[in-house]
Amino acid sequence: MKLFPYGHATHPEWGMAAELVLAQLRAQMASPDYASQPSLGLIYITDHLAAHAQDLLDHLSHALPWVTDWSGTVGVGIAANQVEYFDEPALAILLCDLQPHQYRLFSGVAPLSTHAVDGFVPHTALLHADGNTPDLTELITEMAQRTRSGYVFGGLSSSRGASVQFAFGSAGSVAIPHPNRGVFEGGLSGVAFSAEVPLISRVTQGCLPIAPERTITACEQHVLLTLDDRPALEVLLEDLQVSLSEPRTAMAKIRSTLVGL
Repeated sequence: MKLFPYGHATHPEWGMAAELVLAQLRAQMASPDYASQPSLGLIYITDHLAAHAQDLLDHLSHALPWVTDWSGTVGVGIAANQVEYFDEPALAILLCDLQPHQYRLFSGVAPLSTHAVDGFVPHTALLHADGNTPDLTELITEMAQRTRSGYVFGGLSSSRGASVQFAFGSAGSVAIPHPNRGVFEGGLSGVAFSAEVPLISRVTQGCLPIAPERTITACEQHVLLTLDDRPALEVLLEDLQVSLSEPRTAMAKIRSTLVGL
């Protein structure tokens, strides 16, 4: 199997961001080490580009006509290799060189079948989900039960605007009817893979240091009590440069902060 082409870029104009990524993809596809005509595209955009999601998909589909299937979603931040794009317009694309019989796209309007269709048996699935979807935990559990392994991986859409998902296909899927031509909000979508597709999934989380390292000096189970022998909350507020005298500002900052231990 040859390497999968990939590209990522940031630019304030969505069209230029797309062209920067396309230039990377085309250069790789011209190399003998990379797949020249992959059929499955995985696309992730930051929420700065959410309003242009349909334009992006249409543009990419026209520029890469052999890529017959697209799946992806939006995030406040996205990562690609050793680059993280956060709070800026950016997109990342991976083109997978798989045969149509090895995968199936699915969405709310074209759900994954509970039985084999045309010989395809879902073994595992890449799943994108809108966090505002009712009964989401149950839906994810049900989706896992539709796979042979019972294992799904992926993540939640995150956006300060439209929580868009991409699900557009013509080869590795049943036809996905949708008035917005493959871009929609809400529910679940993704790609199911057969057992023929070897893959490894890992959980990753980008981070940005905002303060010096602290030592946990007291804790109770999962609750930190002191850092550097000082009250943990006091240290957190200090590092975030907020104060409880302005509770709304402080709570908003705290809720958007992930702490690495």
